[in-house]
Amino acid sequence: MVAESDLSTIRSWLSKQNHIPQTVDDLLLSRFLHVCDGSLQRTKAVIELFFKLRTEAPEFFANRDPTSPRIQSIFNLIDLLPLPKLTPEGYRCFLYRLSDTNPDNFHYTDYVKTFFMVGDTRLRTEKELVAGEVPIFDMTGWSLRHLTRIPLPSLRKYMQYSQEAHPVKLRQIHIINAVPILDKVLSFIRPFMKSEVAAMMHVHPVGSDSLYKFVPKEILPEEYGGLAGPANDIKERWKKMVEAEREWFLKDEWLATESKRLGKSNTTSHMEGSFRSLTID
Repeated sequence: MVAESDLSTIRSWLSKQNHIPQTVDDLLLSRFLHVCDGSLQRTKAVIELFFKLRTEAPEFFANRDPTSPRIQSIFNLIDLLPLPKLTPEGYRCFLYRLSDTNPDNFHYTDYVKTFFMVGDTRLRTEKELVAGEVPIFDMTGWSLRHLTRIPLPSLRKYMQYSQEAHPVKLRQIHIINAVPILDKVLSFIRPFMKSEVAAMMHVHPVGSDSLYKFVPKEILPEEYGGLAGPANDIKERWKKMVEAEREWFLKDEWLATESKRLGKSNTTSHMEGSFRSLTID
């Protein structure tokens, strides 16, 4: 539970931050307090970083019309699936996989943009402050050619924002159907990964059922032996939810205006256990 007094304190502080949009609602502020375990100092720092890093990554956070042909096509190329049921520990699982495995159709920045659109829709619509997040990456169809299409500067921005500013509590990372190139993938992203995040990683080979030791089988899509329904049905529901937020996406409200900042920026990395995601999510 987020203390009402803490929420009031953060709201008062925010009202004095001219560079941060004042349209931020209490749900988002509650998420920051929840992720930072009620620490007001950490919450302020993470909020600062949240808006700053988004502003510095227009390739991910600008021109986000969910009805545009490009975004619509991305939904056909990848599956971004927040699963409907929580684990017994109260964790939300998020399944990511390539729907189209052709590397020629792999557009990293557009994939990440769409991923964060789903994430922002969750931040705006999910009322429950869950105990943690569990990303599940299905590596089926991945190849070295996919890696060659990831621009390093964009990867660096993605990793920093996901680890240090995105308001979720990472609990586990699962890589399923691990292909032989996994070692090369990890060596590519490891320079950006904190040791505590790497320690949360669990690798499951092709044909293994070891994922079920962590994630109950029944909360997974049918394709993974679960009871959550077909993966495509889950994706279509979320696609419609993202499209329903179109007016908000076009406003670009969650961006800082540095020219309005009073004083110097004083942001540091404070989000312990947050998700430096491995969108490979």
